[in-house]
Amino acid sequence: MNYEETLEYLYKQLPVFQQIGSAAYKPGLQNSEALDRYFGHPHRKFRTIHIAGTNGKGSVSHLLAAILQLNGYKTGLYTSPHLLDFRERIRIDGVTIPQEEVVRFAEKHVAPTLHIHPSFFELTMMMAFNYFAEQQVDVAVVEVGLGGRLDSTNIITPDLCIITNISYDHVQMLGNTLPQIAREKAGIIKAGIPVVIGEAQGEVKQVFIERAQEMNAPIFFAEEQIQFDSAIQHVGNWEFDLPEYPHLIGELSGLCQEKNAATVLTAVNQLRALGYRISDQSVYEAFAHVTRLTGLVGRWQQLKSSPRLICDTGHNTGGIQYIARQLQNESYHTLRIVIGMVNDKDITGVLSMLPKEAVYYFTRASIPRALPQEQLQELALKAGLNGTSYPCVRQAVEAAEKESRPDDLIFVGGSTFVVADLLKFMPLPQ
Repeated sequence: MNYEETLEYLYKQLPVFQQIGSAAYKPGLQNSEALDRYFGHPHRKFRTIHIAGTNGKGSVSHLLAAILQLNGYKTGLYTSPHLLDFRERIRIDGVTIPQEEVVRFAEKHVAPTLHIHPSFFELTMMMAFNYFAEQQVDVAVVEVGLGGRLDSTNIITPDLCIITNISYDHVQMLGNTLPQIAREKAGIIKAGIPVVIGEAQGEVKQVFIERAQEMNAPIFFAEEQIQFDSAIQHVGNWEFDLPEYPHLIGELSGLCQEKNAATVLTAVNQLRALGYRISDQSVYEAFAHVTRLTGLVGRWQQLKSSPRLICDTGHNTGGIQYIARQLQNESYHTLRIVIGMVNDKDITGVLSMLPKEAVYYFTRASIPRALPQEQLQELALKAGLNGTSYPCVRQAVEAAEKESRPDDLIFVGGSTFVVADLLKFMPLPQ
């Protein structure tokens, strides 16, 4: 099989959450533990950092990976989902796993593990761990797939745990209240292992405190650890000032990046305390060049300048609240929003946050979980949002561009998969 045939085989053979949603979700670690035994516990052959949270874990994961690789650590990075190519999930020092490695793994290991009935996520996670072990990485930054306590990745024993924040997402699997969701995410906190919390208040904060006490794990809240003297958002970047890092420029420009920056800097302090060698210069360079160093895309990213076209993968109420505030801060003649969502999100909650004065282009991503564009338009109309529906992302974006003046702003988002469809026909700026 070639690479494309291998991926098609994996998608057909194994349940894929990215495609079908909760039907592919297998709560519990039995499968992962069985796979781990089969592969000889590869994750024990390198150090790990474990990152959970509703939003921000992708940015935090990539920033930390960039910092570590700049300090000479051979650094694995495991994230999900991917946007354009499956190999984005598995990287070493910013370079994706080679196609031939994916083919070799599938040919050698799919058939012998079918009796375990793994999900796509469980088996491809083991592909990552196995590849990292074979390539002798020093450390791997591992992003949780969904939740924490019962997530497949929770078989690892990391040096440091990070939980970015808690918002409503995947409520049918994680719980209907923020404390319930927090308890699931807090499941990655392990005995004696320090944990960094990016953002938490009230009952959610108490959940983390109690779990950390129960596990005798030192806990550090980024909001208490990092105090910016100033944090100024410019067009295209942030400028942070604090005693340890004066004039720290961050290229990730979304509003949420202020919280993510504090989380990363708190994590850096804890990694240093654990004996990691991390220079101040590497922090500056990673913040300024994370997309080049790691391949991160889709975080408040400008793809065109006239009219400006910006995309963002934020897809739940926690992420959209920052996007809505960011849009308020932008200047334009007309705001045009191309939006599609998947059917297991809080669609009404997201729509209620979006600006009513914008012109909307309702669409659907090319996955089975996508909400039909006509249904999205009906729900949006009830929320006071007006526009037209289009059967695919390309048609919606092209309509928005055709109707735009040079000084308009087009925003594309609502789902990771809408951004993925956008990037299939609109290349990233070089």
